Parts: sequence; structure tokens; C-alpha cells
Amino acid sequence: MVLIHHIPPLITKIFPQMVWHKDRGESKVYLTFDDGPVPDVTDFVLDELGKRGLKATFFMVGDNVRKNPTLAMKVMDRGHKIGNHTFHHIDGYKTKTEDYLKEVESCHHMIEQVTGIKTKLFRPPYGKITRDQFGKLKSDHEVIMWDVLSGDYDPQQSPELCLSKSKQYTQNGSIILFHDQEKTHKVLRAVLPSFLEFLVKEGFETHLL
Repeated sequence: MVLIHHIPPLITKIFPQMVWHKDRGESKVYLTFDDGPVPDVTDFVLDELGKRGLKATFFMVGDNVRKNPTLAMKVMDRGHKIGNHTFHHIDGYKTKTEDYLKEVESCHHMIEQVTGIKTKLFRPPYGKITRDQFGKLKSDHEVIMWDVLSGDYDPQQSPELCLSKSKQYTQNGSIILFHDQEKTHKVLRAVLPSFLEFLVKEGFETHLL
């Protein structure tokens, strides 16, 4: 299977109500991290962002928020933003709409219970969401996708390729996807500092979604 590091413009035109990127006319990018919060991994990401004064949006799995409430609050306290990534990181293509909506709602409740915030940001795990699920969510949620996929989770991809492709496809307005989870920890440690330095050197500002 070929890993797609960026989303072709045709896809974004087919699903225009989803947010794939922001304004191409401004040198701003939007860093996002999925699947946390996970001890050590999320801590590492926060430390690297903090060293450079950069901001990011963390799409959290509800069950991980339940397991690691202090870490979820740490993300908030560091000035970052939190989004919903379902309670159990489920595949929308394999889930009935009713059950999918319950997963989203359960994650909302957990995030609010732990952090006190009500987020409207939602990202479907694996980027998989049916038209029916999207139709039910779109009025109350901003469905955030991405246009740069780091591929940090792919064991067949070297850290060097992960870094080079992420840099290659980053442009004004890009929404960039990394993962703060156990299986990406090794790659993140090798790639994230250099990628963040690239953003700083190229003059990109990191903004919250």
C-alpha cells in the first residue's frame, strides 16, 4: 500500500464541507496530533513545542483522556487546543451511524468533564467517516481533516522519509498530521524536532484550529 503524504486537490473539492487546509495566502500552518494523550509521548511533544513557542491542536481519544486526565489538562495549561477523536478510536466505515454518534458524544463528555471545555472540533479516526455520519455531525461540529500526512505511524517508512515528505508538502495554510501515541514515539523523537526547526526557519507561524 502506497502512503499518501498529501491530499490531492480533487479530494478536497469532492468533500468541500470538511476542513482540509486553511488560507493559502498566509504563512500559517496548523500542527495537529492525534490519538493521545499518552504519557511520555504527549509530554515529549509538549516539551518540543514549548522550546520553540509553537502551538498545536490535539485530537484526543476519550478513553485516553479518562486514563490520563492530568496530561489532558497539561495540554490545555500549555496553551494548546483539544479536539474530539471518538472515545475508542473507531473506524467509521465499520460502525453504524448511531453507534458512531455515541462514540463522539462520549468523547465530548469526557473532554468536558476533565478539562471543562466544550470542543466543536472533530477528526474522524483514520479519516474514515460515512456521508450519513458526516451529515449528522456537520451542523454542530467542524470536521477537521488534513493536507499533510506525516506517516509517522508507518513501520515501512524511515524517519528520514517521514521528515523529507512532511517538509516537501508543507505550504501556507497546511494542516499537518502527526500522532502522539506509543507506536509513533520512536519516529516522533527522530523527526519532530527537525520538522519544528524547519517551520521556524521557513518563517511559518503555527496557529490553533
